[in-house]
Amino acid sequence: MDLSPTKLEYFDDMWKLQSTATILSHSKGEDGRHALVLDCTIFHPQGGGQPADTGFICISGLDLKFKVQDARSKDGLVFHYGFIVGAEGEFQSKFEKGNEVSLFVDESRRKLNSRLHSAGHLIDLCLPMIGLSHLEPGKGFHFPDGCVIDMMPFVEYKGTVPQNEMQNKQKDLELEANGFISRGVRVSVDTLPYEKAAELCGGCLPDYIPKGSTPRIVRIGDNPGCPCGGTHVSDISEIVSIKVSQIRSKKGMTKVFYNVGS
Repeated sequence: MDLSPTKLEYFDDMWKLQSTATILSHSKGEDGRHALVLDCTIFHPQGGGQPADTGFICISGLDLKFKVQDARSKDGLVFHYGFIVGAEGEFQSKFEKGNEVSLFVDESRRKLNSRLHSAGHLIDLCLPMIGLSHLEPGKGFHFPDGCVIDMMPFVEYKGTVPQNEMQNKQKDLELEANGFISRGVRVSVDTLPYEKAAELCGGCLPDYIPKGSTPRIVRIGDNPGCPCGGTHVSDISEIVSIKVSQIRSKKGMTKVFYNVGS
């Protein structure tokens, strides 16, 4: 598919929940769902352990909605997957290449996902403060799509915590994280030149970040940052609270399970 990369508008404004865009392509998958590719989007595609945004894509003045159930990124393009709410025939003629559409992101889902994602960054920050600086980031943040009840999000790390220390470390981590939340600290997200980004991330960047690139860096206050393409709260106090439910080590990996307050 020879298309220009999708411009990710949430990179610049994570709380822009309505926007306009132009359709670049439309296709239909084997599962019956439609897929729209736009020139730009405010929908966050699934990635980094963060679920995709949901919402609607509409054509102004028509009682016709494309319900976005999922969004995925591939080769720089964001595919919006879902079903039409209205007449199928109208969809084929109105949602064509070149037509302008309006985008509406589900605010409650975006807000919850941003809080959960930011809480994962806060846990990263607090680990060295409770004597777990040897844990290295693993696969990122993971939480169930739609935040299913009884399924806890978790952060994964390389390294282990001794069994006899887990309970105390769990309490210490929760106390430290909630201390940050109660004080309130600004969260900043900036796309920066490689050298400046490395400086703000403690002097180096992960190997998967190409030198000469302009990575997007998230920071909590003046603390060292990390590259991240997700959405976040503007102030850490918006998380409300963190409950660390369990720390589990197995086969050289540690998972910290947590949830956020309502």
